Amino acid sequence: MEQNELGMVEKIVSLNRVAKVVKGGRRFSFSALVVVGDGKGSVGFGLGKAQEVPEALRKATERARKSMIRIPLIEGTLPYEVLGIYGAGRVMLKPASRGTGIIAGGAVRAVMEAVGVSDVLTKAIGTNNPHNVLRATVQGLASLRASEDVGEMRGKKLFTPRK
Repeated sequence: MEQNELGMVEKIVSLNRVAKVVKGGRRFSFSALVVVGDGKGSVGFGLGKAQEVPEALRKATERARKSMIRIPLIEGTLPYEVLGIYGAGRVMLKPASRGTGIIAGGAVRAVMEAVGVSDVLTKAIGTNNPHNVLRATVQGLASLRASEDVGEMRGKKLFTPRK
């Protein structure tokens, strides 16, 4: 987990060397997939392509910062179970009890660490392509709604039990 000067968490999900065959031989370029989060419920991702790795990473990070979304969290986990879908990628995200940790791999783990989730159960279904798994994860998180927002939208008051 790498933190930059603004206190943002930056995670490299995938770094790929791409070859283009031309008359004189092969031309290489790089594509980088990066996740950026504040560790407090905001996350974004970006794809950067360039001739050099540092430039690709810079572009990806810039795009990730611009695409940040807010996610409602409850005590370090998700409010309810959700299924994120993008292309062939499906990612099941399930809230977990305190102390469980992040049970996830690859792209999903990077997103969960960046957003600040400390306890979650996940399963990537259908594909392990990091691009589609990442987009499915973010789509699932973006579909989460806080109970206060839903109550406000419906014009209802939330029930709070007496202690």
